[in-house]
Amino acid sequence: MAIRIIVREGDEILRKKCRPVEKFDQKLWQLLDDMAETMHAADGVGLAGPQVGMLRRVVVMDVGDGVIEMINPEIVSTDGEQEGPEGCLSCPGEQWMVKRPMHAVARALDRHGNQIQVEGEGLLARCICHEIDHLDGILFKDKGTPIVED
Repeated sequence: MAIRIIVREGDEILRKKCRPVEKFDQKLWQLLDDMAETMHAADGVGLAGPQVGMLRRVVVMDVGDGVIEMINPEIVSTDGEQEGPEGCLSCPGEQWMVKRPMHAVARALDRHGNQIQVEGEGLLARCICHEIDHLDGILFKDKGTPIVED
């Protein structure tokens, strides 16, 4: 495993739509492992492909219950609403107030190409939505307002 460089805001790759993953092989597994290690080293709870320079629909998340991997994810349902502070490893030091669903369900594939469903409340729901947005070139700042400290 290796820690990868996290792409910062301003790099055009963060605004591009990612391509689906088609090959489930050792190269993909290495990417997933590297992304999880990078996310943990940066004290993040989620990381998407474009954040490590890969225009692939790949996400890793860990909100405290272990790493969740999603390949080619799509949100299939949401409900409720929460508003709270959100940050991003690609925008270090920034916090914005963002409205997200309280509950989210995503369908995806695991590292072997098997269909999975990831369901989350609260922080996990926020993370699912935030990371899938990255895959479509959307940053959390596009959906929120800056938190200004006095």
